[in-house]
Amino acid sequence: MKKVLLALVLTGIAVYAQKSDPLEGLWQGYDGEWMHCSRQLIELAQAIPKEKYSWRPGPGVRSTSEVFMHIVIANYGLMARTGKPFPTALVKSSETSVTSKAQVIDWLKRSLDAVKTAHLQATPAELEKHVTVANRDATVAGIYLRILIHANEHMGQLVAYARVNGIVPPWSETAPK
Repeated sequence: MKKVLLALVLTGIAVYAQKSDPLEGLWQGYDGEWMHCSRQLIELAQAIPKEKYSWRPGPGVRSTSEVFMHIVIANYGLMARTGKPFPTALVKSSETSVTSKAQVIDWLKRSLDAVKTAHLQATPAELEKHVTVANRDATVAGIYLRILIHANEHMGQLVAYARVNGIVPPWSETAPK
């Protein structure tokens, strides 16, 4: 009985440690980096109050919801270059028409998961396949790298939006000082 109890306690500690690691996924190749980026985007989206989703730093600049939806549209749009389907419910105007926090987070989660799943399922041969994007030759692996870089670029923008509004990114609150 003591062994079972000890095993349960150790399992619980391991699960807690995995969930609380702010660097989870870092330095673990593309899939680990995507997992890390995705986790941070979702945490930030959840931390921003719904009334700040319409906030924008100035006229003509994307609002908070528009930046998140821009990431969503780019994720699916770039994956479409690799042969993956683009959701019929998502259109270019979704960037400005999908504005509620719940809808934005739902689309964000779905797009992040779609990238993760598609990349995990891609074979080495599929990743080396040549495609054309923006009138340039690229590989499918290059498209996935662009998706990761693009998501991180706009996460930086969203962190700036959050901080200007007095919102601390959740992973910053737990970072060692």
